[in-house]
Amino acid sequence: MACGDETTRFAAEEIAQLRAEAAARRDKAWGKTISYSRKVFIPLTTMCRNTCGYCAFVKHPGQAGSGYLTIDEVLDIAREGERLGCKEALFSLGERPERLYPQARETLRRLGHATTIDYVVEACRQVLAHTSLIPHVNAGTLTQAEIAELREVSGSMGMMLETVSKRLMKPGMAHHACPDKSPRLRLQTIEAAGRLGVPFTTGILIGIGETFEERVDSLIAINDLHRQHGHVQEVIVQNFRAKPDTAMAASPEPSHEDMLRTLAVARLILDPSISLQAPPNLDDRFEDYIASGINDWGGISPLTIDHINPERAWPALAELARRTGAEGYRLVERLTVYPAFLKAAAPLASMLFRHAGADGLARTQIVN
Repeated sequence: MACGDETTRFAAEEIAQLRAEAAARRDKAWGKTISYSRKVFIPLTTMCRNTCGYCAFVKHPGQAGSGYLTIDEVLDIAREGERLGCKEALFSLGERPERLYPQARETLRRLGHATTIDYVVEACRQVLAHTSLIPHVNAGTLTQAEIAELREVSGSMGMMLETVSKRLMKPGMAHHACPDKSPRLRLQTIEAAGRLGVPFTTGILIGIGETFEERVDSLIAINDLHRQHGHVQEVIVQNFRAKPDTAMAASPEPSHEDMLRTLAVARLILDPSISLQAPPNLDDRFEDYIASGINDWGGISPLTIDHINPERAWPALAELARRTGAEGYRLVERLTVYPAFLKAAAPLASMLFRHAGADGLARTQIVN
């Protein structure tokens, strides 16, 4: 056997052991179920003051699709999602475009608001008033005062940490010219949510120029904040997918094996109470993630596309249930807030409990 083959064999054995340990830890904490949330994705604005090297979601003023949804458009999406059995309205949007673009400021002025966050609050309030959906807000970096305001109209919030690597903000790197991708600011947002007890989702994006050690450092940073405040309900490990017409269009994507190893390490680093999620639409062999310790597939929509990766369709729920079952696990529907966090999701706890069964999962299970 050649030396290179021997090294590969030992690496494969090490990864297999890591995955087995991660899966055992998941089973002990989460049992034999894998969850998902039935939701609609509401891209409130596609404008953003950041220019990430991998992002195809953002549309700058003058580009087709640039702007803000109106409240009527938001409600149209939410009501159709409600008709299809969705229980969560995921607000995804660019970060603070009004600080960079006069066009954003003018649009907000016409809508009766000074800031994008003010408009998010109104949009969430309207969804709560006119549908049974519970908002989850992904609005990027936030101050503690903004989090407190959004907490009144959302069941949970989220923001991907992505990485703690400051290198990625240098010229030529993925986060150059992205003021809101400062690791310090993003960690401050997660910590502020913790101080207010907000059920929070965060995670890492792999393959954007970080080292494996920096991935580990990012996971440790998230876990440390959770140990202080107990508020991180889920961590996402998401793999970079190259997009045409972006600075990283020709960059290599993480391999399937890289995802399996990273997921296993994440499960072993994170507190067992933190849900570990990986999106099933970004890898054709997503069922392999289960043996690396995940317990959640994230948001799946019967109505709206993945606006971050529009070229990657969601798997049909029946197919997701079948492939999850083939690995020995049962697919279950959860709410935007995990069972252990329902009581902490004030002031919307009463609305959430109307959706929840005795086990804290969705009262009406839809898995097909």
